[in-house]
Amino acid sequence: MGRILLVLRLVVADVRRHPAQAAILLVSITAATAMLSLGGSLHGATEKLYRHTRAATAGPDVVAYSPGTRRTTITALESLGRAPGVVAHSGPHRQYYTTLTAHGATGAAVVQVADQAPGPVGRPLLTSGGWVRPGGVVIERGFATALGVRVGDRVTVAGRSLPVTGIAVTAARSVYPWAPGIGPHGGPSDGGGLVWAAERDTRALESPDVPVTSFINLRLRDPAAARAFTTRDPAIAPAFEHTWVNVRAWQDVARQDSVMLRDSQPILVIGSWLLAFLAIGGLATLAAGRAAAQTRRVGLLKAVGAAPGLIAAVLFAEYVTLALLADALGLAAARLIEPAIVNPSASLITTATGPSAGTIVLTTTAALAVAVLTTLGPTVRALRTETVAALADGAREPQHRAHLTRISALMPTSLLLGIRLIARRPGRAVLHACGTAATMATVTGLMVIYAQPAKGYPGSPMANELRDAQQHHVILAVTAALIALAAVNTLTATWTTAEEARRTMAVARTLGATPGQVTAGLSAAQVLPTLPGALAGIPMGLILCLPFSGPDTIWPPAWSLLAAALTAPPVTAALAAIPARAAARRPVAATLSAEVP
Repeated sequence: MGRILLVLRLVVADVRRHPAQAAILLVSITAATAMLSLGGSLHGATEKLYRHTRAATAGPDVVAYSPGTRRTTITALESLGRAPGVVAHSGPHRQYYTTLTAHGATGAAVVQVADQAPGPVGRPLLTSGGWVRPGGVVIERGFATALGVRVGDRVTVAGRSLPVTGIAVTAARSVYPWAPGIGPHGGPSDGGGLVWAAERDTRALESPDVPVTSFINLRLRDPAAARAFTTRDPAIAPAFEHTWVNVRAWQDVARQDSVMLRDSQPILVIGSWLLAFLAIGGLATLAAGRAAAQTRRVGLLKAVGAAPGLIAAVLFAEYVTLALLADALGLAAARLIEPAIVNPSASLITTATGPSAGTIVLTTTAALAVAVLTTLGPTVRALRTETVAALADGAREPQHRAHLTRISALMPTSLLLGIRLIARRPGRAVLHACGTAATMATVTGLMVIYAQPAKGYPGSPMANELRDAQQHHVILAVTAALIALAAVNTLTATWTTAEEARRTMAVARTLGATPGQVTAGLSAAQVLPTLPGALAGIPMGLILCLPFSGPDTIWPPAWSLLAAALTAPPVTAALAAIPARAAARRPVAATLSAEVP
């Protein structure tokens, strides 16, 4: 316990001494684990929500639709309630295809005649307000969300203004905008939202111009056999000799619900790995910047008799602890964001969301791997350093090359300082270029997605709009996270470089360099690797899009991609100038005479 307490005290002391670096580590790993958790949670997420909604609403195993309300149609549907394997049913019910207007917006709607007391199968769950009453309607939550409707608002159905008495969810239909089940006259559904209304209020819809469909909800003894339920069964086939019927199993409804997420999951998964790469790059820069301080810290611990195992525990404990904390924050953030992603139409109950055990193990492993991999090298080098050398913390003598010196003498002072900083730390320049390439690859993917014309579900503009909005929002969120993390990395790299080169820059100022030239030199060390990284990100992004493209994919023009890449250097320069300017203002005398911390 004494050693554990000592390690914890040393970790807390170091975090208090370097709070900004701890915050950067938390932000980087939190963003990566949150995105990775979201990407891993999307697999099967919609089916999970559907099953939960189905259990809460007594969802049917099979729904049978038939156009019209003829007596033969009703008789045929009623015969399904007595079919072998059916244990309960509700209906037949009627639904009318019309439009609904709310807040000036009009959308296709299917109005279902609702009983005052719903039957044993397919009982909608109210999420707000009360159930249907004469003179009032209940709107399915996904439809209400799309129209911005709340309880108490008034909507217009078939020219009649009615108040909204409640908002409800159901598993008997696919999520908005596929509520109709089948389209008018039995054809394909053209999209629309679901409205429940009392029988008296639907009489105004009875017109030859308003298509109507009858349907019945069925519960089977074996729900897994729902797809095998068919009107071709000899026991019920005679009732459908003169009536056409469309049978939809609950598995088909669940599959249709997941359509919205098919393009979102690969975006999140790829985005999470790009974020993890940026996090590794940023933390590697952070760890390298602290290498000198850690080496001296190791020397002090060795001088007081600490064993190598204890020293390694002290160095790793801080990063591992912060990584675990960041992992917990990332999982919590994903838990809060996930409902909006996995349930874009708001038509399902979202209380069942949350990362699975496998996702938690994956994100925790990734967070620990990022922390360990970025600190392993500096830690091993510090442990191998002799105690006297670690305490002395002597400067590393740079290598002088005559031909490079002659070339650099012709450069402006600011560019000369920047190139010398890059030459002394080429690995850091490569990391910065790779991080810029990862960010530009995501920006390229965003531009490719926005270049595609609206398409997808013929005759269903609402479905197209909702799916495209979902895809655009996801890629936009991933891009924003990558750009924010890249900005943090740029600030970190500039400040770390300025800290390491503070004596070099002070010497340069004694030889005539101005604070402005020092600031420009520190910025140039970040800007010069940015341009090749941004240009390399364009083909990288196009390659990432290839597996999801088709022969009709429209690629953005080259000039727009090039313009996006060329914005990276000035943005990087603006970000780098903030810490560079602060570093350049340090007094030269104080810097040169200061003791090593």
